[in-house]
Amino acid sequence: MESEQLFHRGYYRNSYNSITSASSDEELLDGAGVIMDFQTSEDDNLLDGDASIGTHYTMTNGGNINSSTHLLDLLDEPIPGVGTYDDFHTIDWVREKCKDRERHRRINSKKKESAWEMTKSLYDAWSGWLVVTLTGLASGALAGLIDIAADWMTDLKEGICLSALWFNHEQCCWGSNETTFEERDKCPQWKTWAELIIGQAEGPGSYIMNYIMYIFWALSFAFLAVSLVKVFAPYACGSGIPEIKTILSGFIIRGYLGKWTLMIKTITLVLAVASGLSLGKEGPLVHVACCCGNIFSYLFPKYSTNEAKKREVLSAASAAGVSVAFGAPIGGVLFSLEEVSYYFPLKTLWRSFFAALVAAFVLRSINPFGNSRLVLFYVEYHTPWYLFELLPFILLGVFGGLWGAFFIRANIAWCRRRKSTKFGKYPVLEVIIVAAITAVIAFPNPYTRLNTSELIKELFTDCGPLESSSLCDYRNDMNASKIVDDIPDRPAGTGVYSAIWQLCLALIFKIIMTVFTFGIKVPSGLFIPSMAIGAIAGRIVGIAVEQLAYYHHDWFIFKEWCEVGADCITPGLYAMVGAAACLGGVTRMTVSLVVIVFELTGGLEYIVPLMAAVMTSKWVGDAFGREGIYEAHIRLNGYPFLDAKEEFTHTTLAADVMRPRRSDPPLAVLTQDNMTVEDIENLINETSYNGFPVIMSKESQRLVGFALRRDLTIAIESARKKQEGIVGSSRVCFAQHTPSLPAESPRPLKLRSILDMSPFTVTDHTPMEIVVDIFRKLGLRQCLVTHNGIVLGIITKKNILEHLEQLKQHVEPLAPPWHYNKKRYPPSYGPDGKPRPRLNNVQLKPIAEEREETEEEVHLLNSTTL
Repeated sequence: MESEQLFHRGYYRNSYNSITSASSDEELLDGAGVIMDFQTSEDDNLLDGDASIGTHYTMTNGGNINSSTHLLDLLDEPIPGVGTYDDFHTIDWVREKCKDRERHRRINSKKKESAWEMTKSLYDAWSGWLVVTLTGLASGALAGLIDIAADWMTDLKEGICLSALWFNHEQCCWGSNETTFEERDKCPQWKTWAELIIGQAEGPGSYIMNYIMYIFWALSFAFLAVSLVKVFAPYACGSGIPEIKTILSGFIIRGYLGKWTLMIKTITLVLAVASGLSLGKEGPLVHVACCCGNIFSYLFPKYSTNEAKKREVLSAASAAGVSVAFGAPIGGVLFSLEEVSYYFPLKTLWRSFFAALVAAFVLRSINPFGNSRLVLFYVEYHTPWYLFELLPFILLGVFGGLWGAFFIRANIAWCRRRKSTKFGKYPVLEVIIVAAITAVIAFPNPYTRLNTSELIKELFTDCGPLESSSLCDYRNDMNASKIVDDIPDRPAGTGVYSAIWQLCLALIFKIIMTVFTFGIKVPSGLFIPSMAIGAIAGRIVGIAVEQLAYYHHDWFIFKEWCEVGADCITPGLYAMVGAAACLGGVTRMTVSLVVIVFELTGGLEYIVPLMAAVMTSKWVGDAFGREGIYEAHIRLNGYPFLDAKEEFTHTTLAADVMRPRRSDPPLAVLTQDNMTVEDIENLINETSYNGFPVIMSKESQRLVGFALRRDLTIAIESARKKQEGIVGSSRVCFAQHTPSLPAESPRPLKLRSILDMSPFTVTDHTPMEIVVDIFRKLGLRQCLVTHNGIVLGIITKKNILEHLEQLKQHVEPLAPPWHYNKKRYPPSYGPDGKPRPRLNNVQLKPIAEEREETEEEVHLLNSTTL
């Protein structure tokens, strides 16, 4: 019954914010370290007052839940600013949903009054589809622009097209009649820097000049990217997915999805990719799409004034981002559902699908790669896989899990060191050093010199008669007139063995540089580097299995499938499976990852190998730690994120986690109608608490509600400006009816409209497993802890995060002294049957003589707060 009553309240809820305002991520919570930076601040010092008399159930309403009082009935006019949120604070999901339901009821009640009201109702109903359509259009267009610009600037490091400066290398040679099949990338229109500067196309001098120009352009692009990020949009750095996950869970980071961040991220993403750093553009495209969704949501009041509804748009935008990143609309929807979204109702699923569809359609129309595909490395295989191949596929999954566990630990350790040393104070220098090392080492190896997406394309591609890559340098022992789809397994030539050594060096290079690159102050995605590492390992394993099957086709595992002259092993398929395994090991994605890779290949036949590899990588990775890279970075940056996938298996109670502790300062409360404006202003000025409970009186202590510090300040300032007669001695009234006052008294100030009259409460014996579930599923920011009607303390989101971190570090949280008594908390009434006086703090006095448990003495500390 009570759970039903919670959702049928006729008023809005206001509650305090669960994270102290901070100017940087580091000031919020160093969750990744052994020492947690949880200082006593607003959230820890919020409550002091008794709840309604009587025993509470596990979850109750502290206000009059049967009241028909409505917020709009209590306000003569809305107070600007009340109900909004500060930066680095968490939204109140329940209040936002109530606000949206009330808006919907108001529109429906008026739509039959006139044609204009009906038009407004239709506009409101279709605004959700309009905003996701605009988001999809903008995401697809920006993704196409980024792809085209990145390809052109990447080729700019090697040379330039004299006939058309805006053409990349491939486009420059499209119209040439002098291109040969063996050297299809060479044409007179394309000039290398050595040809332009020293007039030499071959020789040591040409190689050195091209080497120098390659390093020069790489450093120039990297320096420009990090400078733009540092000066104009610091939030444009990194992948953006950890912050998107945190924002979708209800946290507010002002400016992270703003127009400046969108503009700078789009420009610097092109520069970062073109610089040759070991990063990708696919992850940041999710951030770019969410910026588009956030900007367009301000065009529609339905979303601009409601933070919870806005997050529905952001969920759809993240699906559109993955859709254009991989050309996988369905995979984008599943990625949004599985990986980033915190609240994902059915209508958001439909709108996410539509946004992904629109974005993919726009990108397909732009055709940035000239292959009529949405991604550069789209492939199709025609050879089936065989049962014995499950063993190497599972081994690739093991490699992916080990790589993921290693990368997460190494990258987090390096990022933590960056935060704690002077090196982190010079982000420009760090980017320049990483870019210089990358360029110097990458140029001599043709596989590291390639753009990472082009490398993945070459590794995925199956060898046919038209392939001239060294990976396809096989000895042809049979008639070369065989059709493309039926080329038998052949012995490897010298080019293949040379390519394997180069790929081994490229694998080591990518592993090391990706650890140091992810997290630097430029836009940096992790999808493409992880896929490249897996593709390299997979291609090497594929070639090894192929040669093993060719030379030992009479072994029992090959005998049934791999006869002489048969085409039974596809090395490109192993590269694709390895790429999925490594990406799964780093991100711990499963379903969405399999669907994304399936959409890349366009074949249902290879779903089983992908599933086997991805699940194996997840199991192996989970054996070393259940966190993916994004959750690890969320914890490192201290964002208040409760992961729904994390299980709480401990036996602690709410009393073990609540604040205040015995050593904490006493907490302040407000009374319903006994305080003046000056009293409240003094309390706000003298304390840093983010909210205050409101009780009926010092004698009754019945809980009336909860008032936010921000709302109190705004309401009092507004009343002083707009209402005559409001002075410092004016009585503040939180009750529905103003009490009788002397005739000479100044005008009272009614503030019931800003009061949260139903703060969530739990008893002190409530298991923390239930409390954590309440916070996750209802999106709470705080919960009051009571015993027999007495408010003992409060649990905030930050307290839960602190508690979970303590449990991870195997440190048992300290229980309050009375936790160990047989009767843990004092009764609400004294031996004389009257309510005990209640001021600020509860303290047990040691019992000097034997008494009945019901006569335990409770001494209340005197305070001048009230």
